[in-house]
Order: sequence, then C-alpha cells, then structure tokens
Amino acid sequence: MMLRDEALALLKQYVHSENLINHSLAVEAIMKGLARRLGEDEEKYALAGLLHDIDYDFTADNVEAHSIKGAEILEEHGLPADIVYAVKVHNDAHGLERKTMMDKALFATDPVSGFITAAALVRPDKSLEGVELKSLKKRFKEKAFARGASRDKMATCSEMGLELDEFLSIALESMKTIAADIGL
Repeated sequence: MMLRDEALALLKQYVHSENLINHSLAVEAIMKGLARRLGEDEEKYALAGLLHDIDYDFTADNVEAHSIKGAEILEEHGLPADIVYAVKVHNDAHGLERKTMMDKALFATDPVSGFITAAALVRPDKSLEGVELKSLKKRFKEKAFARGASRDKMATCSEMGLELDEFLSIALESMKTIAADIGL
C-alpha cells in the first residue's frame, strides 16, 4: 500500500489550492479518528481521506466527472480497490451504493470538515481551539451557516452506528490534532 508521504506528494501533484490541501488533511485526520473508533484500518481510512478530492482542481465545474476521475488516478497509482471505490462513492451525484464502513465514513466526513472549518473561521481568533461540540450542534440547525456543508450527508453518520453528537465530537477532536497544520 502507498505510504502517507507518497500519497501527500501525489495529492500535491494534482491539487494546487492550499485550501483544498487543508481540506484533504482535515478529512484525513477525521477518517483516521473514525477508523480508530470503529475498529477499522486507520492507514486505509486516512489515505482515502487524504486523496478523496485529488481530481477537484480539474473537475470542480463538472460534478459528473468529480470522483470518477479521482478514482481513475488512484487506480493508476495502484491504490487498493476499496479506497478507490470509497473515493468514487463519496460524490453522491453518481448514485453509487455505500457498501463498506469506509464508504460511509468518507461520505459523511467530506462535508463535516468544511462545517467545522467554518465554525472556527467565524470565531474572533479564527481557531479550532475554542470550538466546542455545543456550538457545532447549534450551528448545525442554522441552515444559512456553512450552507455548502450538507447536513443530510453529515447525518448519514448513523449508517456507521454513530449518533450525530459522537460523529461531530470525533471530527472536531481529530481536526484539533492537526490545527496548526491546517492554519486553524
């Protein structure tokens, strides 16, 4: 399996936006935290999170191509089939079934990372340090807040057997471990 350093170099070969790289790092951290909680393979989950948007710089305006092209890139680079499929299925535009726990985790994690980032950025210090589960739960109900972060996709955490509170808590704590790396 590809090493993390190789995966990060591959990501940076395709992704040039610092914000998108930070998003990928956040999704990686959350996926690792979820794998730990679920008793799954942390390394695989982390790679799926890190590489899930590898094609976004050139498919952002084409929702039908996004994640299909990314899956092709990952396949070409020899990533395991389960990671490739999880990347493909994280874009709900394709209507693919979320079969594995990793598929379900990546699907719910993609929007929650942006949601938590938005919660940090509205704070005076623009930091994750003071973000608490209580404020995330309040913001979750505000449809105008972080509008692009699909509440419906986040709520699919129930497919992993997790309540929303636990999912948000895992995501928040996971992102806090890399706050300095992602500028939060």
